[in-house]
Parts: sequence; structure tokens; C-alpha cells
Amino acid sequence: MKATEVPAILGAYLFEPTPYADERGFFCRTFDADVVRSVGLDPDAFIQDSLSRSVRGVVRGLHLRSGAGEAKLVRCSYGKVFDVVVDLRQDSPTYRNVAVFELSGDTQVTLYIPAGCAHGFQALTETADTSYRIDRPHDPAEDVTIAFDDPELAIPWPLPVTSMSQRDREAPSLAEVLKHKEK
Repeated sequence: MKATEVPAILGAYLFEPTPYADERGFFCRTFDADVVRSVGLDPDAFIQDSLSRSVRGVVRGLHLRSGAGEAKLVRCSYGKVFDVVVDLRQDSPTYRNVAVFELSGDTQVTLYIPAGCAHGFQALTETADTSYRIDRPHDPAEDVTIAFDDPELAIPWPLPVTSMSQRDREAPSLAEVLKHKEK
């Protein structure tokens, strides 16, 4: 497994496994504490694992947490997703940068998203399972949602949206979220 910095988002990393393939399929390590530690992250900081299953065209996000934020490791364990990270850390040199990735069950690449960044994705296959490993217990009172189609972000979603939660459909613009955050 190797770790690669994401230039557009300070502190974000891609963890790329080395699959061992044969006639049965493949095997790969999807988490390695030593590799995580090698880039300055504490592997023991991750305390909760979650999984979402989405159908083609579903958009989930853009989500982040208020307060101390939430760092996460995200991986598409089955299928394929178009994944998006937006740096909303005001003191970051990559503030407001948007980075997009294609995560796939075929590659099992894991994306590390630092606290203070918004995250969302769109399912590109009929079924897409996305695994999350987060560093804080979930507190719904800290949930923040930003409109997935905010023109300021100009995210190039690859498919028409087939479904999303009511919370995501009604999400405010980035400008509204930042204005509220400054109060």
C-alpha cells in the first residue's frame, strides 16, 4: 500500500492498495496502520465505521461537521463513485479548492479527508457501496450540508441526479453556510 498526497487539498491523501489477483479474484489490504502513521496520521483516531449503499445517479452530500469537524477515510468497496472534497478550512492554503476522484471497488483506493472539508459523491454504477471510517462519534446537531449544485463550486457531476435526501435537496449555498459560520 502506498500513500499519495492530494495536491488540491492540503492534508488529504490517497491510500492505494496493492491487490494480489489470481483466478479466484483478488485480495488486498484496505487499511494499514503503519502506512497511515507514515503520513503523520494517527490510525487509532478512527473510532467508527459506516457503510452506505447507493443506486446509480444518487448524490449524497455535500456534508461536513461543525465544531472540531470530522476527519474520514472513504472507500468505494463495491461499484464506482464520483467523489468530491471541498476544502472549507479558512486558514488552509487550499481553502475553497475542489478535488474530484473516481473511487472504485476494483481499485479499493481509500481517500483521507481532513476535518473541515466538505464531502459528497455520486454513484456511477447500479449499486455502489461506500465505506467510511471517521474519527469522532456522530452528533446530528453538528451536521452541515451545502448544495451539491452550488454554482460557486461548479462541481462537474457526471450523471443526472436520480435521487437524494430531502436534507441534501434543501441544502443552502456555500455562501449561506459560510455567512452563518462567521456569526
